[in-house]
Amino acid sequence: MQITVAALVVRFMERLGIRTIYGMPGSHILPVYDQLFDSSIKTLLVKHEQGAAFMACGEARAGRGIAACITTAGPGATNLVTGIANAYADKLPVLIITGETSTFIFGKGGLQESSGEGGSINQSDLFRGITRYHKIVERTDYLLQVLRQATRILLSPNAGPVLLSFPYNIQKELVDENLLDAIRFVTDPPPICNRFAATDEMAQMIRTARCPMIVAGHGCFLAGAQAALQKLGDRHSIPVATTLKGKGLIAESDPRSLGCLGVTSNGEAFRHIVDHADLVIVLGATFNERTSYLWDPTLMGGKRVIQIDHDAAQLEKVFRADLAIHGDIRAVLEDLLECLGDATVPPAPTFSPPAVAAHFTAVAHLFERLVERLPQAMVFDDNVILAQTYLKASPQHRYFPNSGVSSLGHAIPAAIGARCAVAVPTFAILGDGGFQMCCMELMTAVNYGIPLNVVMINNGTLGLIRKNQFQLYHERYIDCDFVNPDYALLAQSFGIQHWRVETAADVDALFECADLARGINLIEVIWDKHVFPAYKSDR
Repeated sequence: MQITVAALVVRFMERLGIRTIYGMPGSHILPVYDQLFDSSIKTLLVKHEQGAAFMACGEARAGRGIAACITTAGPGATNLVTGIANAYADKLPVLIITGETSTFIFGKGGLQESSGEGGSINQSDLFRGITRYHKIVERTDYLLQVLRQATRILLSPNAGPVLLSFPYNIQKELVDENLLDAIRFVTDPPPICNRFAATDEMAQMIRTARCPMIVAGHGCFLAGAQAALQKLGDRHSIPVATTLKGKGLIAESDPRSLGCLGVTSNGEAFRHIVDHADLVIVLGATFNERTSYLWDPTLMGGKRVIQIDHDAAQLEKVFRADLAIHGDIRAVLEDLLECLGDATVPPAPTFSPPAVAAHFTAVAHLFERLVERLPQAMVFDDNVILAQTYLKASPQHRYFPNSGVSSLGHAIPAAIGARCAVAVPTFAILGDGGFQMCCMELMTAVNYGIPLNVVMINNGTLGLIRKNQFQLYHERYIDCDFVNPDYALLAQSFGIQHWRVETAADVDALFECADLARGINLIEVIWDKHVFPAYKSDR
């Protein structure tokens, strides 16, 4: 039997396990939308295509599966760019489906044409640097190869966004409905290896170290290595610091947790590395600008270093390693645990929680209550500086910082996508500047009854810009301050609850009265724009 390409595309997404697709229809993608009408895939109409891309990113990060977004040609596709760049930087498996003008009018100046012909926008060139694979499908005779390649990349350990664009006439052409049977839709497990060649050497380095420590990054999440990491720290009393994207790999209330390593953190992990550690075990961490303290040479100076990563390109990218292992992090750790046995290393030093500055009390109290009062939660955070220090993340209280390309306007749509995938209380934390870039997506949550808690820091300024202009540019403030609307009235117009927080008592009232599990809440935290975090930027 033959079916349309549009129908096959929808079946393809179903076979990939996609449950929700975020987007906005347009005339050039309506054949696919029409097939979605009878599909098991739920569609969410967004307010802006950038929100669709960020929602897909949020679902991919929280749900650990393939997520998808869909738009029409031209501006529908171009509006995705920042969100797709974010997915590319974070190696997220996001499938993007876009429409295109019919092939027989390529180069003739068709409305919203982006074929690259006749001076039109070249969509392929636009997305070339921010996708792992992109293709305008101009014929059906190679459709199987295109879908097979897309599947391979979306399911690979080094996944990333895949964009497939279907011209309007191609969507209506007929193909064999059994075409998808030739595609393998399962991920091959990593090869089982009972003995990594370097495991004995690594075990010996740990046994002879005076004060070993672990720096665990996002690669541990990708490898599913949390249990092995916890066991290694527990059994051998090794303290663990994480990168920002690795925050919560082990519970930060654990005595072995050093919290986050990074220039915007409280500095505890940095001091431990510099003052105590003689062996640093780096697991799936890239040591970017934030984690490396702007590549401070004192961080790893005089230490022995073991680095394990499934991505060979990350090995020794920033620092020299005494032992660099390219392999699956979980498999390597499990083999290491077997090799080490029950022998322990000297107990790790005890750590004291950081003091809370008086002007941070309400925010610190909010994070404390969130962990105390909610058995589970997800936190999507554009304003990472406060949560990095004060949120005690854990496997139960998942933390998703605005990593990727660090775009403002990310937290709200990303949290919506995550909440579609995982039914736990979900928080989006962002400043008032970022809020005004994406607040329209609150109506997407309202339209579909998606519970969401938005914590907005209201200081009437772009805080990071104002801080830099204060510290580096002699208080010559330009284009950082602005006037805010009345957020209570804004929340009322959206039909959601508004809460104003200025003190710790306001936080207690919030957790007593607000429905943080099933409601949609705008939590406005009042902040003095003259109060800045302590760290200083170099630029």
